[in-house]
Amino acid sequence: MNGVLDLGGTDGFGPVDHVAEEPPFRAEWEKSAVAMFFPVFRAGWLGIDEFRHGVERMDPVDYLTSPYYNHWVHTMEHYGRARGFLDPAELDRRTQHYLEHPDAPLPAHEPRQELVDFVDAVVFEGAGATRPTDKQPRFSAGDAVRTKSVAPFGHTRLARYVRGKTGEVLAHRGSFVYPDAAGNGLGENPEHVYTVKFDARELWGDDYADRNSSVCFDVWDPYIEHVGEAGGTTA
Repeated sequence: MNGVLDLGGTDGFGPVDHVAEEPPFRAEWEKSAVAMFFPVFRAGWLGIDEFRHGVERMDPVDYLTSPYYNHWVHTMEHYGRARGFLDPAELDRRTQHYLEHPDAPLPAHEPRQELVDFVDAVVFEGAGATRPTDKQPRFSAGDAVRTKSVAPFGHTRLARYVRGKTGEVLAHRGSFVYPDAAGNGLGENPEHVYTVKFDARELWGDDYADRNSSVCFDVWDPYIEHVGEAGGTTA
């Protein structure tokens, strides 16, 4: 999605503040945010690409000034409301209750072993996005390709800093859920994925790039075309 979240190649934000021995959570509530993701994912509230697109829908100021796991809460609440899993009035009532009574106990729930088993499996093994497709790969290692110079509406994994750039296909990775379809509620629509190598000077220009550097970027088939082909659009 075109917006403040696509920070690749964006200047003005300063260096990345790397913290040695950074803890996985900065507050107790963040643990709950992570724990909520797995049951709502399993219940069909959202898929991983919709999860990302829900974060993209945040107000830019809120996105840049709020903690990371607040973004998780925002997207789960967005889809919960949009798909009728959450009653907005009830959510507001409970939120107000805990604001006024921060030490009040949370509602009790019976443990569900099948949910615990699901979480254990996903945390340690992941939820794969590989999917079969009848489509044939259009590109092979060594092909010179250009990413499409487009401004797609909605969710996309085609970062702005690689759009309209020329590179070389290094490898074909198989077929996977297509984010530009799944993230926009259009089904999984599997597409082939390739790793493309871009010279740093192609991305940043001769005056700014290290001539000995390159960037590898995974692209879905609709994002690229052979060098010399007419341009097109993506979802």
